[in-house]
Amino acid sequence: MQLLDGKKTSEDIKNEIAAEVQKMKADGQKVPHLAAVIVGTNGASLTYVGSKVKSCQQIGFESTLVALPETISEEDLLYKIKELNEDDNLDGYIVQLPLPKHIDEQKILMAIDPDKDVDGFHPANFGKMALEMETFLPATPYGIMELLERYKVETAGKHTVVIGRSHIVGRPMSILMSRKGYPGDSTVTLTHSRTKNIEEYTKNADIIITALGVPNYLKADMVKDGVVVIDVGITRVEDASHPKGYVITGDVDFASVSPKSSFITPVPGGVGPMTIAMLLKNTLLARKIRSRK
Repeated sequence: MQLLDGKKTSEDIKNEIAAEVQKMKADGQKVPHLAAVIVGTNGASLTYVGSKVKSCQQIGFESTLVALPETISEEDLLYKIKELNEDDNLDGYIVQLPLPKHIDEQKILMAIDPDKDVDGFHPANFGKMALEMETFLPATPYGIMELLERYKVETAGKHTVVIGRSHIVGRPMSILMSRKGYPGDSTVTLTHSRTKNIEEYTKNADIIITALGVPNYLKADMVKDGVVVIDVGITRVEDASHPKGYVITGDVDFASVSPKSSFITPVPGGVGPMTIAMLLKNTLLARKIRSRK
């Protein structure tokens, strides 16, 4: 069993980007500029956005944090999005989800300029991904593809089972794993909450990518020997014995599944750190695309 170490791999990627940014500076080019929009004071969102800003500083990007009150109207937020779209100094930006209940998330995501949509959520970018054109891939699926590639995990002709059909992870993952080329060329089965006898699929899977959000869902008796397991689940589970009062748990029962696996991601330290690294990679791509214009 080999661990797919997202923490180490994400640091490698950040170092590669930092070296590229240094070269851009030396050549007198503009360095990439990423903005993050956060509405309200959701604790998890603040932590996540904070780590994005810190990562930007670490690799030499410019970064801007746009903090807006929970009470902002949808109209005012759309106006702010318009400002960011028109800001020539900005290469890419993300709007941190979830948004307050009174704001239509779909309307906000649709208003983002696809050329600055480094989260890869806009339908224009999703469509380009499906058609195998150059675009911004959603950061979490992109991170998974990068882990598979860097650890030289064989994907061609393999049976990949994706658990979960969210627009952010499951659905794009199924598209990317079936694309031509490496990593890809897999035969993909997309399963979800309405799939009957899900273990019939997982037992025959060479690769399992689970993004269900149910702690310890995937057990040893649901997988075959030599399986590759990618765990996207992140759930806080109360644990009185832990100093924080909780532990972060994935979808996979790691203790029982890992001995049967050829490769497996830990939680935490697997897919999570890769998400931020790939967001930075998308921002670098956005700068390159803008400099061609």
